[in-house]
Amino acid sequence: MQQTLHILNGDATLPGFEQADIAGDVMIWREVLSEGPVMANVASAAFWQQRAEWISATFGETPEGYHDSVVVPLEMLSQPYEEINLWFDFDLHCQVNLLACMMLLNQQTNLSAPEVYLISPTDFPGMEDFMGMGQLNGEQLDYLYDNIRVQLSEYDFALAAEAWAMYVEGDAAKLKAWLTETTFWGNMSNLEPAMQAHLKRLEFDADGLNYIHRKLLVIYNDGSRTKPAIYQSFWQTEKIYGMGDSQLDIYLQQLADKQLINL
Repeated sequence: MQQTLHILNGDATLPGFEQADIAGDVMIWREVLSEGPVMANVASAAFWQQRAEWISATFGETPEGYHDSVVVPLEMLSQPYEEINLWFDFDLHCQVNLLACMMLLNQQTNLSAPEVYLISPTDFPGMEDFMGMGQLNGEQLDYLYDNIRVQLSEYDFALAAEAWAMYVEGDAAKLKAWLTETTFWGNMSNLEPAMQAHLKRLEFDADGLNYIHRKLLVIYNDGSRTKPAIYQSFWQTEKIYGMGDSQLDIYLQQLADKQLINL
């Protein structure tokens, strides 16, 4: 067995990573914890059972498919790696997954804890509209590994635990206060903007709409009347959310249910 494990957030980064000159085993984290129900104990069977039910109901996955693609890879986390590298992008989708991954690592109680490193770019040299590591080739991922990789400290794990607790609770006022009180972000520099973006999802207006609903409604009312056109307009200004088509469809369906849009 390799001494090193690389955890990639989603399959998009894998083709580039396979070209890279970086040794180690690879695990793909295939969840969208930025949507749907979550609970505090990521290491519990109940957590993954709840997720399997929600993913199956929302995205048409089967419980068996979910188990094979999401739960089975997690077994790698209990193996005695000396080093774990977390490849998670800057957006909310990736940062929430990162928090959950860190919670799982923290709950592995073996005494010889591995060194944990984070690779989380906000941009890439010479790339104007950087959306995430899925855009990068092997050479570019090598560059990130050599230049921006940071070792996570106890402080980072403590901060992640606070952020995860805030995320699970979903209380806008408490999250707002926590963001104001937290002045040092350690090596988790992308966590603050991601949680600020999440706060905007927790704040609803009198019509029961949050920031994302209102943004999509503006795009629709400005003349984008097909889903692909709406996705493109949303991504141009809101890449901080890291939402794919299927996640945006959840919000579009909620607008349709309120009879505010007709696609």
